[in-house]
Amino acid sequence: MESIDFGNYLFQLRKDNHLTQRFVAYQLDVSDKAVSKWEMGKSKPDLDKLKLLSTLYNVPLKELLDNQNGSKKVQVSKIVLTGGPCAGKTTALSWIHNYFSKRGYTVLLVPETATELITNGVAPWTCETNYDYQSFQFRLQKIKEQIFDDAAKTMKNDKILIVCDRGILDNKAYMKDVEFKRILKEFGTNETKERDSYDAIFHLVSAAKGKEEVYTLANNMARTESVEEAKNLDDRIISAWTGHPHFRIIDNSTEFEEKLERLLKEITSFLGEPEPFEIERKFLIYYPNIKALESMPNCTKVDISQTYLKGKDDIERRVRARGIDGDYMYYLTEKRKISNMKRIETERKLTQDEYLALLMESDNRLHTIHKTRYCLSENNQYFEIDIYPEWSHQAIMEIELSREDEVIKTPEFIKIIKEVTDHECYKNYQMAREMPRELVRTRTKD
Repeated sequence: MESIDFGNYLFQLRKDNHLTQRFVAYQLDVSDKAVSKWEMGKSKPDLDKLKLLSTLYNVPLKELLDNQNGSKKVQVSKIVLTGGPCAGKTTALSWIHNYFSKRGYTVLLVPETATELITNGVAPWTCETNYDYQSFQFRLQKIKEQIFDDAAKTMKNDKILIVCDRGILDNKAYMKDVEFKRILKEFGTNETKERDSYDAIFHLVSAAKGKEEVYTLANNMARTESVEEAKNLDDRIISAWTGHPHFRIIDNSTEFEEKLERLLKEITSFLGEPEPFEIERKFLIYYPNIKALESMPNCTKVDISQTYLKGKDDIERRVRARGIDGDYMYYLTEKRKISNMKRIETERKLTQDEYLALLMESDNRLHTIHKTRYCLSENNQYFEIDIYPEWSHQAIMEIELSREDEVIKTPEFIKIIKEVTDHECYKNYQMAREMPRELVRTRTKD
């Protein structure tokens, strides 16, 4: 941004806040002329003054820096639309493109790699081995996604939605675990990095599960599965993506058009149109059978380290390291409470350096929360079971819902003690306020 443009930007911020140049100058301990020069584009405030302006005008410091340095604010969201055979993905992609294009997004559709390869002669049965084919597919998928990522950065629109027709983790459903680990090693990556490189995952359940009468092979040349094979494949795909922090399963409990409307609603909510509401219910449960959980194909273990930062107004801020066996992704989350079950939540990925820098802003009155999370996909719902090292008899189970009256189908092996959605003492923020010993004593009284 040219100096004069940045000056106009500062001028508009001041006017929007109904402040005079003299008042701003007094607050920043500078002269009226200094503020005037900033707004005329003849000079720019230094970093210390920008920090003060950030507070005074109630805008993030990053926004001021981006505007000063000429960075364009671009919202690029990258999601995966996946599902079992005959789930409605092709029609859904068309709906997504039309719906969000009308709402000001540039929608980029990354075509399904498997269909491209198979319909053009490169298939598991034409290559020497399934591993060879999966390796080719993995490589092409990565190249395509990188091209779309790079292209998005060149576009003029400030709202871009990249929709991947299947993602890297779909490959896992078509391989043995040892083959998938071998491919990750071949490409110098890991499962956590590949799974969590996408911002959200939306799974459409196969018509073979609940809508068998409409299941067909006719509309996809690459589809060969029987109804039973389709059911099993649908389960494997769900298992492959289980563990992602934003995973939604769209079942066949309604007619097809309503199924797609539910999908659009989930994507809309994720994108924050108009605001990113999160509806969550929380339960205190008896300590689960960990060995049983870890043996389930539809359950993924994730280690989480969560540190709270110094807050701003009524916004709760935290950074989180999330992963397993040393492979971590990092996030900054900001939450504002609307009701006991509903919050406005925004989240963005961080680099490791950004994460370490933000740790310097940690609220030293609060302890870092360490927990092991078991992500469980069951009954077309997504449960998160948190195990705390300080607890030996109880755990917390959470589920995010698309609406407040949604019926929860709790797995049979989970034994609920009580619902604690509206209990402040079971919020992670409150737990971080307590010493571990006090935390244990408080919980075991219930």
